[in-house]
Amino acid sequence: MNLLVTGGAGFIGANFVHQAVAEHSVTVLDALTYAGSRESLAPVEDDIRLVQGDVTDADLVTKLVAEADAVVHFAAETHVDNALADPEPFLRSNVIGTFTILEAVRRHGVRLHHVSTDEVYGDLELDSPQRFTESTPYNPSSPYSSTKAAADMLVRAWVRSYGVRATISNCSNNYGPYQHVEKFIPRQITNILTGRRPKLYGSGANVRDWIHVEDHNGAVWRILADGQLGRTYLIGAAGERDNLSVMRTILVLMGRDPDDFDHVVDRAGHDLRYAIDPSPLCAELGWAPKHTDFEAGLHDTIDWYRDNQSWWGPLKDAVEAVYQERGQ
Repeated sequence: MNLLVTGGAGFIGANFVHQAVAEHSVTVLDALTYAGSRESLAPVEDDIRLVQGDVTDADLVTKLVAEADAVVHFAAETHVDNALADPEPFLRSNVIGTFTILEAVRRHGVRLHHVSTDEVYGDLELDSPQRFTESTPYNPSSPYSSTKAAADMLVRAWVRSYGVRATISNCSNNYGPYQHVEKFIPRQITNILTGRRPKLYGSGANVRDWIHVEDHNGAVWRILADGQLGRTYLIGAAGERDNLSVMRTILVLMGRDPDDFDHVVDRAGHDLRYAIDPSPLCAELGWAPKHTDFEAGLHDTIDWYRDNQSWWGPLKDAVEAVYQERGQ
């Protein structure tokens, strides 16, 4: 297959590309903003075509889509704190970018898989047994999640109105190699590696449903190959943990006291709990996560950051300066 991967130099996209090149011809379209880097694709740079460009550039997108058999659309602005500070780039990339992709795949009849987030569903009560399903009503609570919800709705409308051959996946929180140091797990790991104290929002009671990036991408492959067109699949790995527990696990795995961190002011409107029910995906497409031991996955992730300081080191000071300005 000739694959076009948008956002393929970002965290999840780059890991997807690393898997894809073994069997497919891959073109990556990425704006190479702060969250995407050529270095993330260095292990496969001789096996791909990397095009630096904006997903809202209709002429460029149409040209690349015309050459593809399928598009996997990862490109998005994703960081909630950044969206709260300045939502405009999120509207441009997540909404107008997805519209641009949809028009191109409609024009050329190309298969599309749109990658989204469980944050479109809002949050759940901490003590609730409920989990998100594909029929859970959308209830986004941040500028980031609202733009992803809008993008999902555009995909659904283009499927119904124009017959676009598309699927959607909404995934829980990812962790693993090549994740930007602004995000929770790599921020704590790199804080410790650089002699800084880790930082925890509020009390740390908020619950996230963690999944290793390789498992997420394995599910995307299954959906791309055999998913029912027009369907939304939820990807999760039964990885619910509160932020305080994750923080303490990282500290222990890195040989530190589990309480050796600072509490910082909580994020505005911080979602309480995310939890995914992936049973339709598992039953229909035979997918199952491989990284079911969260501590083992964290251990491997810590090792990756310890061994790859040349990748994240140049980013760290600038990220911490932004957080310091925000009191976080």
